[in-house]
Amino acid sequence: MNTATVSNFILTSTLTHAEKTIHEYEVMSLNNRDSEVFFNALAKPVRFNKKLADAFEEHNQRMINK
Repeated sequence: MNTATVSNFILTSTLTHAEKTIHEYEVMSLNNRDSEVFFNALAKPVRFNKKLADAFEEHNQRMINK
């Protein structure tokens, strides 16, 4: 093997492994029940309770005053 071939092998192997690893962490597989729950959660409008709204407001104020 010459240097170019070894370098090419290492780069190709690394890229393949990186793509596989990224795919494993980016793709979410859900069963039918879980996918329905997930979709329904996305489809419903979000309503914040007072405590959460206050926490967001406090966070925003802290970030502005930083």
